[in-house]
Amino acid sequence: MNSEQKYSVGHSQVKQLLNYVESGEIAIPEIQRPFVWDAAKVRDLIDSLYSGFPVGYIVTWQNPDVKLKDGSKATGKKILIDGQQRITALTAAILGHTVKNTDFEDIRIQIAFNPLEKRFEVFNAAIAKDNRWIKDISPFLKGDIDPFELRDNYLEFNPAFDRKKLNKILGELGNIIHKEIGIIHLDGNLDIDSVTEIFIRINSKGVVLNQADFVMSKIAANESYGGNMLRKCIDHFSHLALRPEFFGKLKENDKEFVNTEYFSAISWLKNENDAIYDPTYVDILRVAFTYKFSRGKLGDLVSLLSGRNFETRNFEQEIVENTYKSLHDGIMCSSSNLI
Repeated sequence: MNSEQKYSVGHSQVKQLLNYVESGEIAIPEIQRPFVWDAAKVRDLIDSLYSGFPVGYIVTWQNPDVKLKDGSKATGKKILIDGQQRITALTAAILGHTVKNTDFEDIRIQIAFNPLEKRFEVFNAAIAKDNRWIKDISPFLKGDIDPFELRDNYLEFNPAFDRKKLNKILGELGNIIHKEIGIIHLDGNLDIDSVTEIFIRINSKGVVLNQADFVMSKIAANESYGGNMLRKCIDHFSHLALRPEFFGKLKENDKEFVNTEYFSAISWLKNENDAIYDPTYVDILRVAFTYKFSRGKLGDLVSLLSGRNFETRNFEQEIVENTYKSLHDGIMCSSSNLI
């Protein structure tokens, strides 16, 4: 690695960051996996933003621009490689999006706010009966209800509360979406080894991010070639291999996936009780990649998914398309137990 700077650092308001996510400018591959934070941690994140505390940096990796068949170039989107849980928490609390629990059920995490105490809490049955609480901050923060309407609704049930004081507190609450979060943008031309090293160095917990994690992120980020469903197939396969009893929950809770060819390919696992070997998503990727590409280095797969031409060192859309097709075929064979 030479001494040139491999990243840029910036800041984005929460509102703008969520707009990037909504528009797809920043892809969040982990959104398809179960949300591992508990609801109290979502509450704490919102409280930190409200209090003006730092909530850490997120890290994005710029997909390189690719050359299209007509000779023009398409700008690559950014992939979120660190900070998925925080961004998912923000989409849940502020935008009102559902998250997936460990059974892949879509659930709401509803955050309530008490203006009297300036306190946030996860919505529960007690709060539902207590008029001192704003039951859900999401409609207000995403603009479905304006401050005056919210104020008047609250004062209707809490007439003793000072109107001017409430105006100030609601202004502070609404300011959450204008708080800034730091963003580290990694250059799209970085190779996988460099990105891995950077990730480990900036991650305060020393979390190891292996090359298979990057592959999974790359796969899921490209919905044009069905990457989101391909990613799900790999995840669900490894989950079913370990817990065949999960099949019923999967069939019930992920209708979109059930209607794909991938579901049929992995359905045999519901009756698989052999505990001698349970493949992980890393194993599945390696088998499919080696089988279809005659390569074993997952870093090469990351490059191919980006469209890299190893001879010219350019990035081409045709290579992206062919890579997804070959990987799809390899995953289908692997998951169908045909190899």
